Order: sequence, then structure tokens, then C-alpha cells
Amino acid sequence: MVMIKRNVHNVKQMKESIDGIRSNRDSKSSSVASLPLILDVDDFKGDFSFDALFGNLVNDLLPSFQDEEANSADGKVGGSDVLANGHARAPSDAAKLAQGLSSPLFPEVDSLLSLFRDSCKELIDLRKQIDGRLYNLKKEVSVQDSKHRKTLAEVLRGIQLVWLLKEKAILLEKGVDGLFDSFARLDTRISSVGQTAAKIGDHLQSADAQRDTASQTIELIKYMMEFNGSPGDLMELSPLFSDDSRVAEAASIAQKLRSFAEEDIGRQDLTVPSVMGNAIASRGLEVAVTNLQDYCNEVTFFLLLLVTELENRLLARFDAASQKRELSTMAECAKFLSQFNRGTSAMQHYVATRPMFIDVEVMNADTRLVLGDQGSQASPNNVASGLSSLFKEITDTVRKEAATIMAVFPSPNDVMSILVQRVLEQRVTALLDKLLVKPSLVNLPPMEEGGLLLYLRMLAVSYEKTQELARDLRAVGCGDLDVEGLTESLFSSHKDEYPEHEQASLRQLYEAKMEELRAESQLPSESTGSIGRSKGASVASSHQQISVTVVTEFVRWNEEAISRCTLFSSLVIFNSAIKYTLSVTESSCIIAPIYHWIYCKMLEYSFPVLIKPATLAVNVKAVFTCLLDEVGQYVTEGLERAREGLTEAAALRERFVLGTSAEAAAAAGESSFRSFMVAVQRCGSSVAIVQQYFSNSISRLLLPVDGAHAASCEEMATAMSTAEAAAYKGLQQCIETVMAEVERLLSAEQKATDYRSPDDGMAPDHRPTNACTRGVAYLSRVLEAAFTALEGLNKQAFLTELGNRLHKGLLNHWQKFTFNPSGGLRLKRDITEYGEFVRSFNAPSVDEKFELLGIMANVFIVAPESLSTLFEGTPSIRKDAQRFIQLREDYKSAKLASRLSSLWTSSS
Repeated sequence: MVMIKRNVHNVKQMKESIDGIRSNRDSKSSSVASLPLILDVDDFKGDFSFDALFGNLVNDLLPSFQDEEANSADGKVGGSDVLANGHARAPSDAAKLAQGLSSPLFPEVDSLLSLFRDSCKELIDLRKQIDGRLYNLKKEVSVQDSKHRKTLAEVLRGIQLVWLLKEKAILLEKGVDGLFDSFARLDTRISSVGQTAAKIGDHLQSADAQRDTASQTIELIKYMMEFNGSPGDLMELSPLFSDDSRVAEAASIAQKLRSFAEEDIGRQDLTVPSVMGNAIASRGLEVAVTNLQDYCNEVTFFLLLLVTELENRLLARFDAASQKRELSTMAECAKFLSQFNRGTSAMQHYVATRPMFIDVEVMNADTRLVLGDQGSQASPNNVASGLSSLFKEITDTVRKEAATIMAVFPSPNDVMSILVQRVLEQRVTALLDKLLVKPSLVNLPPMEEGGLLLYLRMLAVSYEKTQELARDLRAVGCGDLDVEGLTESLFSSHKDEYPEHEQASLRQLYEAKMEELRAESQLPSESTGSIGRSKGASVASSHQQISVTVVTEFVRWNEEAISRCTLFSSLVIFNSAIKYTLSVTESSCIIAPIYHWIYCKMLEYSFPVLIKPATLAVNVKAVFTCLLDEVGQYVTEGLERAREGLTEAAALRERFVLGTSAEAAAAAGESSFRSFMVAVQRCGSSVAIVQQYFSNSISRLLLPVDGAHAASCEEMATAMSTAEAAAYKGLQQCIETVMAEVERLLSAEQKATDYRSPDDGMAPDHRPTNACTRGVAYLSRVLEAAFTALEGLNKQAFLTELGNRLHKGLLNHWQKFTFNPSGGLRLKRDITEYGEFVRSFNAPSVDEKFELLGIMANVFIVAPESLSTLFEGTPSIRKDAQRFIQLREDYKSAKLASRLSSLWTSSS
């Protein structure tokens, strides 16, 4: 603020010094005053410099100010001398007059005055703003200070309150400790009083028990004296032993007396009698024992008659109430009957009298519902539907009976156990015996009647539906009955021989399919070939091709068999309270973590556990082996049939070398080549299907058993090795077929003049020869099938072998001709054509051989004296070039043998 006031004071002094300027400059100053000023509080912050502020204000109005500053460095300002103190010396009066007459002394003074005036106003406004801000800041500081003082006072009061509370808490804690001590003393006194009272109670209870025992002993001694005093006469006993209404009480007392007398006799027998009184006492007890035995026998017989009669009357009354559906009467009778043999006879009687166990029409209706009318062939779908309906009806019936049982019997779980067991052992077993007739493995049922597959499907449907029935009955209630174990026992005989039946079924299906395919292949087929190649087409069509659809059907059969294996190899954990039915496929490796925990808990509490992962793996491996055998045999036979086509085509080539028959033989070879390539392609697709099926469905089922997965992989490789051998032999025959046709075309189309054209002065022919064109066209056409059918290493090996054979065949072919220079150029054109074709083989070794052939063709083109130079540049062609040089037309005339003898000697 001091700096601002000082600047304002300087500005005012400057303004007072310029008040004498003429008034005609006022118009200019007013126009300048309208310009916007750039003054802000931020301009005075930091390192403030008045010179910089003043310069920023006047720079726009005094553009020469900067030049003057530059000139001031030399000590001059406007042509006048500069004094040592920095002030300019004023010019003379004559100069002032001369200058005043020509132009104003300081034309920017009005603008500067207006600028300084406005700047002063702005500075005053800025000072007011700053003063206002300072006032507001002081006010806000005072407000915050008052708030801070209030907060500090409250904090101090809170601290004081905390100290007070802490002191009170210490006092309260001391009081609580004293209270706890009082409670402890009171508890000790209460415990002491309680123990004293308990001792007194025990003494009183013991005294009372001794008194009751003494009373009972007195009564027993009284009765014992009665039995001892009247031998053989039971009519003089107490009224207790002659009152029919107190038979039970009398029988109980008689049993006690008899036991005591027999125990005393046994004790007397162990010691030697020393006193006559002991003998008398012994004989007296023997009389009592005899009398008690006779009495007990009579009572027992009487009680048996009474109990039997009473039980029969109660059962008759129970049946009558059951027919009338009087549940209260039935419950009353059941309660009384539970006293006889724990009510077992009543429960068994109730279950045995249910209509579904005694009505023959119910049994016949079950058979009709599941199997249909007599004489009709039942299908698995119909049987599944019939079993679902029947088992639903059985479940509903059991549920209705359960409602009655819960309302009638005091032990309903025992009755439900007997009822469910009777349902499974009688009603379900009778139906399964009619539905599942185990076929013989020696005389298999014919496929016209469904074969073994029908039996297996019936077995799977019955097993699955019966398991569902067991779960439904468990939900309804079956007491402590092991309903799952009982269900398993119904199918035990079928499951024991299931693996053999499954494998025999797969073999039967395969044989039936092969018979069907053979019958289809023997049917007359329409000719689809062209006239020129009809004979070759007939040769290829006479052999049945491999069908991927057939292999897919094999896999579908195997999938169905695997699903049955999984169904019949389940993991069951059960006990009287809980049931777990787990699939073996759920626990891929031994047992999954949660199942392992359950398994350990079951073993800890001795619960029975049934785990069969090994059984499943063995069955799955056997079933998958059947698929490997089927697919391996099928594709191998298909490849062998395709090879027979190649063999027949080769025989035709040997018989017909020239003419139309040769064309037909060539067509037969090409057709058989295509057929074999199709067979190879389908064989690969079939193997891929089997491998994918193994990876997706079989592999995880074999993991629980060590070595099963590796063994199946080895069996798969062994099964496919025969097919690979047949494919290898067939591919070799394909190469022979192709090369035979190429050789035939070259022999028929290649002319001697192709490579030894006459020197008639005409331009040489740079087109490939007709033999080359037809050979390449044939190769391109026939190898389309190979490019499509073969893949990977098989394709690379086949094309490499074919390229090597083609190279060798061309070398042998060209050995038959003589070449002049123009013929050498034509040969090089043919080699280029062959090389471009074999480049599609992607075989680097073959490409290299044809490149060397192109270089070797130069031996027919270059002059005799340049041959040695050619060999020196390409020494790798010397061996083959030594034979080719002899085919030059001028070989003898140019005496090339003697010229190159030194070269051959050095190379050897």
C-alpha cells in the first residue's frame, strides 16, 4: 500500500507540472481517455516495479520512447547534451522559438494527461477495493476467532467432564467388586445348604426304597411260605393266585419266586451241608420250586389262550373297521395290538390285505399297461411311458396308504417299511420278470425282433424308471428300509452279465450293418460316366466307398452303450437318515473334494458306502474297444476295396497299351485314383470323429483307473495302424497309376522333331511341347483329388514322392531323344513348365531338382567350347550332364568326348 501511495503521489506531481498546456489539446485527450486501461490488482503483486508499470502505460502512446532509451545509452536525448546527473540540458531560447514555429513541442502530452488522470482514478478504485477486502478479511477473522474460542471452551468443558466420569467409574468399579464378593459368599452358602438338602433327600429316598423293598420282601416271603407249605395243592394259595383278573400280577410274582428258589438251590449245591437245618431248607425250596413251576405252566397256557383269543378278536375288529374306513376304531385296535409281539402281526396283516397284493386283476392290468396287448412287440418308448404311468399309480396308492397308516398305527415307519418292501418284492418284481427275459449269448435274438439292443434298452428303461420309483417312495416314506439297495437287488442278475450283452449287441449291430451295405452294393447301379470313360467309371463304382455317415452311426451306437454303462455304474452313499445318489461321472478323478469329505464322514460313522468307478472304467473301455474294432475294420476294408480298383486299373493298362482300349484303361486309372483319394479323405474324417468322441466322452470316464486311459490310446493307435498300412500301399499304387499315365502320354505325344527342329531359318518355337502340355494338364486334373483329400505330413510325403518320381521319369524319357540348340531351348521351356507345376507341391527338394534340370538343359544350348565353363559354374550337374551331353546332335562331330574327358577325370 505504501508503494501504491508513493506512485499516486508521483503521478499527481507530474500532473501539476503539465497544467500549463494549451486547451486546444483537450479534444485529443478525451479521445485517448476513452481507450480501455489495463490495470489490475495482480499487476502490483510480487516484485513490483514502478518503471515497468509506467513503461507499460506509455509504450503505446510514445513509440519513440524506446528509441530514445536506446540513444540515451550514448548520453544524448533529442540532440541535447546529457549531464552527469542524468538530466538533459534544456535547449536555448532561440532553438525553442524555432521549434515552436515549425511543430508542437510535445504533441502526446494531452494523451498522457488523460491516461494519467484515468490511471489515478483506477488506482483510487483499486485502493478502495483493497481496503474493502481488508475490512471483510478482518471481519471474517474476528468471526472465526470467536468460533475458535467457543470451541476451545467446549473442549475444555468436555475434558473436565471426562475426568469426572473417570473418577465416578473408579468408584463404581470398587462398588461392583464389593457386590461380587457379597454374591460369591451368598452362592457359597446356598451351595452348602443345597448339598445338605440333597444328602437329606438321598437318605429319605433310600429309606423309602428300603421300606418298599422290605414290604415287597415280606409279601414274597409270605407267598413263598404258602407254596412251600402246601405241596401239590394250589387251591390253598392266596386269592391273588386264583383271581383271573390279576393273572398278570400273579404271573410276575410267581416268576420272581421261582427265580429266587432256583438261585437258592444252586447256591446250596455248591456248598457242603453242615447243619441239618440247611437240608430241610433245601428240600423246602425244592417243593416251592415244583409248585411254582406247575403254577407258571398253567398260567402260561392260560395266558397264551387268552392272548390268542384277544388278538384274534382285535384283528377281526380291526378288519371290520378297515372295511368301513373307521380310522378311530382302527387306531384303537392298532394301539392294543402293538402290545402283542410289538404289533408285527397287525402290521403284516394290514399290508397283506391290501387289494394291490391280493387282486389278480391288478397284476394283469399292470402287465397290459406296460407290455400292451398279447402278441404285440413292445417298444422301449412305450414301455417307458407305461412304467411311468404304472409307477405313478403305485406311488399315489402308497401315498394314500401312508395317510391311513399315519392316522392308525403308533409306529407308522415300520408299517411303511413293510408296505414298500412288499410293493418292490411282489408287484414290481412280477412285472420285471415278464418284461426282462434275459437272452442267450449263444443264440442271439434276431435283428428282426430287435436283437440284443431291444433287451438292453428295455433293461435301461426299467432300471431308470425303477430308480425313480425308489426315489418317489423314499420321498413318501419307507421307514428304515434300504429302498435303493432293495431296488439294486432286483437287477443284480441282469447287471452281472450286462457287459457281455453290451459287447455282443455292438457286434451284432455291426454285422447287420455290414450285411445291409453288402446287399446295397450288389444292387444294379445306373451308369453315370461319360461315353469315353464309362468303362473306367464302372470299375470304380463296382466298389463300395467308405461312408462317414456309417462311422457316425457306429459312434452313436457306442454313445448309447456308454450312457447305459454310466447308468448301471452309479455311486450310492446311504444310511438310515440320509440318501445320496451320485453319478460316477460327477467325480472324474477318484472322488471330487466335496464327495471325498462326505465319504470320510460316512466312514467315520460306519455308514455303508458303495463306490464303483473301476467297474465303470472297465465297462467303458470294453465298449470303446468294440468301436475301435468296428471302425478299424470298416475303414480298412474300404481302403482295400479302393485298392482293388487301382489294381484292376493297372491290369487294364498292361492289357491295353495302344488305341481306344488304352484310353479306357487310362480313364479307369484316373477314376480309381480319385476313388482312392476319396476313401483316404473319408478314412481321415472317420478317424477324426473317433478321436473327437474319445476326447469328449470317453477320456474322463477312464481317469479314475490307473493306466486305463493310456491303454485305450494304445488300442486306438493299434486299431488304426492297419488302416494306415492299407492307405500307404494305396498311395504308392496311386503314384504308380499317375506315373504310368504320364509315361504313356509322353510316349504317345512326344516327337523326335520337338527337340531337333530343322534349321530352316524360321524363328524358334518358345511354346512348351504338346506332350508337356498334355502331361501337365493331366497332372493338374488328377491331383486335384489329392490336394483335397490329403492333409499335413501325409500330403507333403505323397507330393514329395510323386515329384521325385516325376523327375526321374522325365530324365528317363528325355534319354530317348537327340537335341540341337533350338531343341535345347524347347526342352528348357518344358522344364520350366514342369517346374512351375511342381512348385505347387511345396516340396523344396523337388523344386531344387527341377531348377538343376533347367540349368542342365543349357548343355544343349551353349557352344562346345563353353561347356567346361558351364560345368565350372554349376558342378552339381556334372553327373547327369555327362549322360545328357551325349544326346547333343553335334556330340560326335564336335568330338565332345575327347574335349571333356579331362573334365570328367577331374570330377571323378
